[in-house]
Amino acid sequence: GKVDVFGGLTITASLSLGVLAIVRAPEIGWASTGTLVSAAVALGLLGLFLGIQVRRRDPLLPLSIFRTPNLASANVVMALLGAAWVPMWFFLNLYLQQVLNFGPFAAGSSLLPMTVLMMIVMVVATERLVGRFGAKPMLVSGLVVMALGLGTLTFVSANGSFVGDVLVGSLIAAFGMSLAYIPAIMTAMSGAAAEDAGLASGIVNSTYQVGSALGLAVMTAVASSAGADQLGDMAALTDGYAAAFGGAALIAVIAAVVAFTTIDRRRVDPAPHDELTLVDRPVTAA
Repeated sequence: GKVDVFGGLTITASLSLGVLAIVRAPEIGWASTGTLVSAAVALGLLGLFLGIQVRRRDPLLPLSIFRTPNLASANVVMALLGAAWVPMWFFLNLYLQQVLNFGPFAAGSSLLPMTVLMMIVMVVATERLVGRFGAKPMLVSGLVVMALGLGTLTFVSANGSFVGDVLVGSLIAAFGMSLAYIPAIMTAMSGAAAEDAGLASGIVNSTYQVGSALGLAVMTAVASSAGADQLGDMAALTDGYAAAFGGAALIAVIAAVVAFTTIDRRRVDPAPHDELTLVDRPVTAA
């Protein structure tokens, strides 16, 4: 088929303008002409994109794919997962550098424990846990644990330390992410027919990226409104970053609620208590 260039341009422009409106709002005002016009044009372009997808013979995103069981719910959860997870990394870096006075290399190195923990848990434990308990319970549990970790980070202080203010909360959040990410992908892919597997995989990965961008924009606005725009004022900066962590924790809680209430476990885990590993499940091919 033909490439849906116009569809790609409209959705990209819509998302970009949406992020721009959110990021600029704390500076120019939420009710300002610039914010309202950017948001209105973003919504208009989104509507145009959907209209194009309905009419085109070869759409970029065939809307019929969302009739697949659990796909829409799983993508909402994946967007919220990105919206909670990515802002945490961003604001932890800022807290380490601007409040605790870490250099860029030291700040980056300080986040390595999260990466190592995630590698170990995903390789060693997540597969077995999903095979034992099922994807939905692990997804919901992981999101709750992530929310607890993010909630712990809201207690960062202007006179804090890496171990006392960053390490514990970040490791709890990383553990939750390790439990939630793979089950979220499994859930999104579980109901897709073989010929739609590539499309379902592309949607869920794109949804994560879009959620990350929008979540970071929103949390940046939240942090700025709470004092993160006052460079040099450690107390104000810390309050702003803490507000962002709290907002991310709330997003993780919302994601857990959405997953618990909208995902049909029977469609994901036809035999949730067997000893199947992920390689036995066709959904993991993506």
